[in-house]
This record gives sequence, structure tokens and C-alpha cells, in this order.
Amino acid sequence: MSEFSKIEWTDATWNPVRGCAKISPGCAHCYAETFAERFRGVLGHPYEQGFDLRLVPEKLTEPLLWTQPKRVFVNSMSDLFHEQVPDEFIASVVRVMESANWHIFQVLTKRSERMRDLLSSRFRTAATASHIWWGVSVENRRDGLPRVEHLRSAPAAVRFLSVEPLLEDLGKLSLDGINWVIVGGESGAGARPVKPEWVRKLRDQCKESRVPFFFKQWGGVRKSAAGRLLDGKEYMQSPPAPRQSIPPVRVRQATITALQQVAFVEATL
Repeated sequence: MSEFSKIEWTDATWNPVRGCAKISPGCAHCYAETFAERFRGVLGHPYEQGFDLRLVPEKLTEPLLWTQPKRVFVNSMSDLFHEQVPDEFIASVVRVMESANWHIFQVLTKRSERMRDLLSSRFRTAATASHIWWGVSVENRRDGLPRVEHLRSAPAAVRFLSVEPLLEDLGKLSLDGINWVIVGGESGAGARPVKPEWVRKLRDQCKESRVPFFFKQWGGVRKSAAGRLLDGKEYMQSPPAPRQSIPPVRVRQATITALQQVAFVEATL
């Protein structure tokens, strides 16, 4: 949960929220929960409270301190749009993302209706920022495909799908308005298998629609052994990333101070 990440499609993770709750079949073997619960009760550990949801305001301005532009996965250990995360805290996260425009922020949620509603109202400016990418998880037809429609109806500049873990054939998937598709099988204990024809169908639809396609992994209990080759090829496409220069330290520090003052004022209202 740091400036560096082993997740193939990102560079860093940023977790101003920790913990979550299961809401659909894709959550059944949640890697984040498995990791966090190992440390429940360990005094002083970031996950001393296990996977219970917790706001971490001291992490809010972290990306402003990083000295290299990065692709940043927002809340890899939670869901920014979880129903217990207050709108005002989400607003604080959004302000940091808007300010740190030399990074690419990748926001991924299963709470797509709340994201759609907020992007269509108070976060409309952030929705249209080219350096903030908004995505939804898609594991099956019943739960995942409605999220795609919610995302499509949000006024986002960059929309992406994380089709992981892919649990069934998604059929013909409309990619209108979608800018990126990540696909992967489930990994770890109890991993549910992914069939190659499901992955190929998504790859081919992306090619037909000219949507960048990223194949993350086959998964399984030993995901490193299964690898990530699809028909003998690695697929690591992604949308073009805008480039912005990093402001000097004094400018970034002034931004941090200003953001902290706003947060303090809101907390006292």
C-alpha cells in the first residue's frame, strides 16, 4: 500500500480508505481482505483492525509528495464509493487527484451507482479530467454488466473495466464509451477457473472496437506458473497518458497546506 505496486497495470497504490465489505460474487476470495485479516490485532500495524472499513486522513496528501509521475490505483484495499465513506471524505480524495495532475489516478469501484451519481453532480469537473480514470469491476453478467451501464452514463473522460476475476462468458459486450479493458483470472486459494474462450472473446471485441486490451493473468493457485500469455502473446495495451510536469517542492507543499486547511474547515462545520 505504497509508492510502488506489483499490480501489473499500475505503478503505485494509494489507500486513504482501508477495508471494505463483500457485495457480489467477485468479492468471494478478496485478496485485500485476506491480506488485511492476517494482521488483525497486531498493535500498530496499518491493518490492526483487519478489513474493517476505516478512513485514513493522514494518507490523503501522499501522492503530492511522490517525486515521479505514476499511475496510481486509488484504494486498492477498499472502495472509494463504499456506502460508509462520507461524501466529504470522497471530496477530499478528489481534490488531491485534481491537484496532483502529473499522476494518472485509476479509481475502481463495485459501487457504480454512487460513483455515477457523484460524477454527474458535485464531481463533474473531476469526471472530465483526462488524468483521472474511472472504472468498474465486472466479474459476471448479473452483477457486472449493470455496472458497465452505470459507468457509461457517467460524464467521465476516461472509463475502464476491470474484468477480474472473470467468472463466466460475458457474451457480446458493448464497449461504446469504454477506453480500456483489463481482464484476468482469479488467483490464490480456492481460485475459480477462467476459460480461454471467455478471454479470447473479450480480446477480439476490444480489437474490433479499437479499445486497448490488457490481459493481467490466468490466475489459479500458482498464478506465476500459469503466466499471462494469451495465444503466445502478452497484451499490455492501455490508453494514452497525458503528461504534466511536477511542480517544485515548495509549490507542492503549499498545495498540501491548502488542502489540509480545507479539510479542517469542513471537519469543524
